[in-house]
Amino acid sequence: MDLLSQLTTTFQDAFQADPLLICSPGRVNLIGEHTDYNEGFVLPAAIDKAIYLAVGPRSDNELHFVAYDLNKTYQGTLNRLEPTHTWADYLLGVVAQFRLAGHEPGGFNCVFGGTIPMGSGLSSSAALENGVGFALNEVFSLGLDRITMLKLSQRAENEFVGAKVGIMDMFASMMGKADHVIKLDCRSLDYTYAPLQMEGISIVLCDSRVKHSLVTSEYNTRRSECEAGVRFLQTFYPDIKSLRDVTMPMLDRHLRDTDPLIYRRCAYVVQENQRLLDGVAALEAGDVAQFGQLMYGSHEGLSHWYEVSCPELDILVDIAHQQTGVLGARMMGGGFGGCTINLVRENALDDFTDLITKQYKAQTGKDAYLHVCKIQNGTHRINP
Repeated sequence: MDLLSQLTTTFQDAFQADPLLICSPGRVNLIGEHTDYNEGFVLPAAIDKAIYLAVGPRSDNELHFVAYDLNKTYQGTLNRLEPTHTWADYLLGVVAQFRLAGHEPGGFNCVFGGTIPMGSGLSSSAALENGVGFALNEVFSLGLDRITMLKLSQRAENEFVGAKVGIMDMFASMMGKADHVIKLDCRSLDYTYAPLQMEGISIVLCDSRVKHSLVTSEYNTRRSECEAGVRFLQTFYPDIKSLRDVTMPMLDRHLRDTDPLIYRRCAYVVQENQRLLDGVAALEAGDVAQFGQLMYGSHEGLSHWYEVSCPELDILVDIAHQQTGVLGARMMGGGFGGCTINLVRENALDDFTDLITKQYKAQTGKDAYLHVCKIQNGTHRINP
């Protein structure tokens, strides 16, 4: 029995009703890393690894949740929406933010499970939050648009769960479009879709199966280093607000010799924004090979200029670079572990899998897990 059937059956057995079925996808980011908090650009897409929800209204104010994959349940009430510091907070936080925003969902039942690999950096939490918000909007006919819903998802994670995430994960999961990536301006939230002509090419995630403890502390350090660079440059250019407004000539003139470390951090961000714009132009021209080269450039910058990679991620990208059937590869996410994202010709996929599996094990002693993804639509109903 497939997952949707299992969720449906579990819902019917528990609540004696037929559910509304929702698909809320995870996301990848093809290029544009650590640019979001610098008011730059990102280029994410929704993928066919997703959270699935079976949802239905109740006649009372109670909340009944079943985490199918965890085999755990939660029961509560709309009258007491407080953090539990468990998985239930990702659902409760969305309900709380809907109510704070003046929307009045009633009590409801929810059974959910997913196909997003755990710990892979594909934003399962954003997918779950979007799925809950989308379901509330559908079940209780609240009339909200997608942008409003994804902002409430972000607020739920920021303020209820307590994770200070940016907007990209929620945006990609909710706004994804099959066969397209989203060029998202993190300053204005303006967005456009760029075609991703992937016929004969697979998106492959290589999970390093490591997550170094540096990720949180170094993430905060990188943010402060970028902010320090902006403050310094503002003494010469008072109008700049973030690295989005900075050019390489500005950095070369004022920072390169004054503070080489801050220069490298800022230069990476400025160059990554340009790589993304060049990448969108390449995709619009149907030149996926050129886009792949820009991905390699992105990894080089993340590893040597921004210094958020790690030996395992560098090894995965180096192995990929050896193969002619790989168009591009880079680390994805915050860094210090997690996944690389690779564009691999389908006729080279078996060789790529074999080489990555053997060489990564030989060089690190660890197993790499590979996931092949397709680009799909954002959060949506499955049944009418």
